[in-house]
Amino acid sequence: MKNIIRKEIPMGSKTLVLETGKIARQATASVIASMGGTVVMCAVVTKQSEVGRDFFPLSVHYMEKTYSAGKIPGGYFKREGRPTEVETLTSRLIDRPLRPLFPDFYKDEVQVNCMLLSLDKENPPDVVALMAASAAMSIADVPFKGPMAAARVGFVEDEYVLNPSFSDLENSDLDMVVAGSESAVLMVESDANELSEDLMIGAILYGHQEMKPVIKAIDDFAKEVLPERKEHVNPNKDEEEKIFAEVSEKCTKGLSDAFTTTDKKERGEKISAVKQELLEGLEEEQHNSYLKQFKEVEKHIVRENILANQNRIDGRGLTEVRNISIETNFLPSVHGSALFTRGETQAIVTATLGSGRDVQIVDSLAGEVKDNFMLHYNFPSYSVGELGFPMGPKRREIGHGALAKRSLQFAVPSLEEFPYAIRVVSEITESNGSSSMASVCGGSLAMMAAGIPVKENIAGVAMGLVKDEDRYEVLTDILGDEDHLGDMDFKVAGTKNGVSGLQMDIKIQGINEEILEKALTQAKDARMHILGEMDKVLSKPNELTGLAPYFCKFKVHKDKVKVVIGKGGSTIKGLQEEFGVTIELQDSGEVNVFGENKEVAEAAKAKIELLCAEPEVGKDYDAVVAKIMEFGAFVTFMPGKDGLLHISQFKQDFEQLTDVINEGDKVRVKVTEIRRDGKVKLEFSDSE
Repeated sequence: MKNIIRKEIPMGSKTLVLETGKIARQATASVIASMGGTVVMCAVVTKQSEVGRDFFPLSVHYMEKTYSAGKIPGGYFKREGRPTEVETLTSRLIDRPLRPLFPDFYKDEVQVNCMLLSLDKENPPDVVALMAASAAMSIADVPFKGPMAAARVGFVEDEYVLNPSFSDLENSDLDMVVAGSESAVLMVESDANELSEDLMIGAILYGHQEMKPVIKAIDDFAKEVLPERKEHVNPNKDEEEKIFAEVSEKCTKGLSDAFTTTDKKERGEKISAVKQELLEGLEEEQHNSYLKQFKEVEKHIVRENILANQNRIDGRGLTEVRNISIETNFLPSVHGSALFTRGETQAIVTATLGSGRDVQIVDSLAGEVKDNFMLHYNFPSYSVGELGFPMGPKRREIGHGALAKRSLQFAVPSLEEFPYAIRVVSEITESNGSSSMASVCGGSLAMMAAGIPVKENIAGVAMGLVKDEDRYEVLTDILGDEDHLGDMDFKVAGTKNGVSGLQMDIKIQGINEEILEKALTQAKDARMHILGEMDKVLSKPNELTGLAPYFCKFKVHKDKVKVVIGKGGSTIKGLQEEFGVTIELQDSGEVNVFGENKEVAEAAKAKIELLCAEPEVGKDYDAVVAKIMEFGAFVTFMPGKDGLLHISQFKQDFEQLTDVINEGDKVRVKVTEIRRDGKVKLEFSDSE
């Protein structure tokens, strides 16, 4: 048995515990990380690279086991199935700060498996999983330039809170996860309630400062487990430098010309032509190595143009936002729609309203959650001019959709304020950078166009970075190529009042405070410009569209709830079928009626109110004869309410009562008496 090594690491008021040597001992490396009663196991497995591989095959899989929260999976098959959205997003959260800490030359396959084993009601598992992955990677004897650590930061009552509990987050204006190395920030994921740029920077720096002792402790843990580490060097360094020089000589002129072409499609054609010319005359087995250096030459040209000359690919200034075009409600049969175009990035975004029955029910480990706001992001292959087969959402689409949703969430009214389920769908029809932020802009406009009472417009922009030693430039509203060839993808969304969403991914080994401040300042200027363009088109919500379901809300006495439901739900089902409406009924007596239009909704409301009404002495009612007896006729004058018309009320001469009245006849009656036992006496109305 391996030696069991355990380390307790203070982290604010909590303690992170790392342990290795007891579980999953056949993996390359494994660590059990815990904070309170939340426990995550991380197992890392590596495999030697295939010959000729030109990419780093890192894969991260985070899994939540329902037994961790004392639950049995729902559904017919009582076992965990395909990854949930939470699992997918957490996998991405772990992947993003790990990836930049590997050298470019490393091509061995690395798989990270994080499994939630135990979940308490205080400690979210994602940060624990991040640090489990960092610790496991640090003892795997791979060229990992870590360790890194992570911290969640809240903002409660004007104070930053380190690793807030689930209950703390309910009252927090901020939910931020920061990951970083000893020297720099690597990743930020955040949503906020319109916090200022200064507060957001403060939160990032606070989180990074608090994690530094943890990074040192993880490093000590790794040295105890693995006192001697293998030295990893690039075995092909000399050969790669030689090929780079050759490719640079042959392709620089052609690529420099291509990168002065502003149109993405035309630029791509020129680059392809230069690439094809390079490959002519080369042996097939040489293609991968030359194509790798071709990408490096591309990168060098673009980056040097920016750093030395401040020349961007499309000719814009470093802080300039691309041209914006906006149309709203251009789809005639949709509740709300917006066509948002920024440069060569375009999104059709729609907003659809539904009843409370359309809310998203999420069966989470913490229990069943109802979400009235959904946002779905779709990225078809044609948006980048490629072939592809339409399938379900991939990790990238789930991640981009989640970011857009977090950025818009705070402005969406609650069910109490606005009793509709809201679904926003972003269809990316063109993409050349920052499609998730186009979804934020389009989503805000589509909701306003639909008449949803959002507080105000929300805009987003993606910032980039090119850094070489001490030289750096921050780029506003980056293109796809600037993202691909740059060092940072920093997305910021918000209103005129502050930031609502923030996501930062770094491709180098972190950035410092100076770059953070510059990026956020430029992002704010760009956001204000975009918001100005959006407000020119639509600055406040329209009236609720007539295409949306009509909603009416009222209350009946709680003792009447059973009457509306009926035996086995027969009454409420009958009402819904009769009027074609959706009826939501609370135990308190609150009733929500959703109808295709006002007429049917109000008719259903009137019927329900009549069902729940109490008869009043002296009031006239339209009634139907229900049963003939020797002593009179029972008539139904209200739903579920019968009363007696005594035989003495009939003034005509007759041998039997059926001579003057029959079952099914309509009569006008007046209530004359309501006895203590509830029986009602009637007489013919004067208006009969």
